[in-house]
Amino acid sequence: MATAASTLPRAGLVLGRYRPLRPLGSGGSGSVWLARDEGSGLDVALKIVPREGKAAARAEREAAAAARLRHERCLRAYALAHDEGHVYIAYEYVPGRTLREALRNGGLDDRDAVEAAAQILDGLAHAHEHGIVHRDVKPSNVLLADGAAVSVRLLAFEHTRTEEDETLTAVGDVPGTLAYIAPERLAGKGASPGSDVWATGVLLWEALAGEHPFWKPSLLESARAISAGAPPLASVRPDLPKPLLAAVDRALSLEPGRRPSARRLAAALRASLVARRPRRASPRRRPRLPRPTFLALWPRVLPAGLAALTTGSVTSALPFYPAGWPPALAALAAALTCVSERAGLVFALAVPLLPLGNLSLGLALLYAGAAVLWLALFAREPRYALLPALGILLGPLAALGLLPLAVQGLRSPLRRALAAGGAVLAAVVAAGLRGTGLPFTSAEPAPLALAATSSPLAAAHALLDALAQHPALPVETLALAVAAAVLPAARARGQWGIAGWGAGALAVTLLAAPEVAALPFVLSLWATCLLLAGLPWLPQLRPLLARSAAREPEPDPA
Repeated sequence: MATAASTLPRAGLVLGRYRPLRPLGSGGSGSVWLARDEGSGLDVALKIVPREGKAAARAEREAAAAARLRHERCLRAYALAHDEGHVYIAYEYVPGRTLREALRNGGLDDRDAVEAAAQILDGLAHAHEHGIVHRDVKPSNVLLADGAAVSVRLLAFEHTRTEEDETLTAVGDVPGTLAYIAPERLAGKGASPGSDVWATGVLLWEALAGEHPFWKPSLLESARAISAGAPPLASVRPDLPKPLLAAVDRALSLEPGRRPSARRLAAALRASLVARRPRRASPRRRPRLPRPTFLALWPRVLPAGLAALTTGSVTSALPFYPAGWPPALAALAAALTCVSERAGLVFALAVPLLPLGNLSLGLALLYAGAAVLWLALFAREPRYALLPALGILLGPLAALGLLPLAVQGLRSPLRRALAAGGAVLAAVVAAGLRGTGLPFTSAEPAPLALAATSSPLAAAHALLDALAQHPALPVETLALAVAAAVLPAARARGQWGIAGWGAGALAVTLLAAPEVAALPFVLSLWATCLLLAGLPWLPQLRPLLARSAAREPEPDPA
């Protein structure tokens, strides 16, 4: 609290009226003290902001906005004053803790989280009706009052904008915490009531899912994730009532015009609680304990491992590089991926060009075109672009039926389908290079007449001819691709949806190609269904595979 103490004037009373008792907190813009109003005898929260830079102007805007608001969910401002060194705002004092602290300590169940969000929206609706946009809604700016019932207060209107204001910030200066800023504001548009609704939707998504939908290791990655939109809440909490899931998804619409008003969203959230009581959070389903180190590192290790596996496998199987190079190239691919996932992906995809050109110019050109297209398709999720390399590992184990589960880290159904199908083809190519039996049927691979092929079209024709000699391969590739694409939708419908998905996947994979070995598929698909339906930790594991190592946004006390 050294910062807080340094901002306190030396006199016993501040402005001859307020007697500081103890510090409550400090931040970049000043400090907050519990103080006694000697004139009225009331305890107040006294905010003290140095008159330097933008902080003083923001503090005065904050006080002016708070003075216009008369609502139980907006912290009331009693007085604004200043001297030659500081600006002072006296607020009502409400004992409690921030919503950020409550989320960290696991102090809110689902019902309380929804009610807290509805109360935030009540306060925002009142502010919006008075022409005030908050612009910095986040858990550390929401106070939960002490007591048995949920009772919130909105804090920190320092970034607020009113209808009468001119532009308050310089070009490119977006006030607020990035993790809760709406995508239109990142695109340079002004704040609106819809941007406050978005921030509340992010806050509620985080409270119900136990993690932040956009938190990434870097600001640039977080901004890209925000621009792409939040994944449906059902993807991590399919057990919640559908009206609640729909309300949160509407609040996080990328188009501001499609978001409900704060008042309508508050009503929808409360109606969802009346329709069906959400399950109370339990430590078993939503653990608040620190994640194991190996799980926290998994999203960083996986891309590097896939890059090394792809590079090492190709350079070892195709004759071109000198002896001893494959391990070195694999290590280089892993190192590049750790520095930049896109750089590692480009390197891993570029390494096969020379060996393929040594085998067939047409095949190398065909591969180059496919690699460029693959880079474009996975530009937003480069971390998982090399998931098809899993086919090299799962093929010899007869475990390709696990692919729909393995690619669930990808958000897009198309990319999930492509990754699963690509993994099957990778397993087929690996079997052909090893001279072992093909996946699914153990048949001998067909020979490829590519040595003198210089045309990409001729190379593609030769590959299709070889594939047509084993009809089970395209059938199973398509079946697993479709199964991977629709799996999240099935899981969102609960255990019956998972059971229906498993039955459909078995029917398609086995009945459409009777020559396929049934036992590996049955075991793999049963294992997938059991993992999805029966294990309580999977909702916590999936986000680790789907996003970067989770980090909670740090509070921004002010």
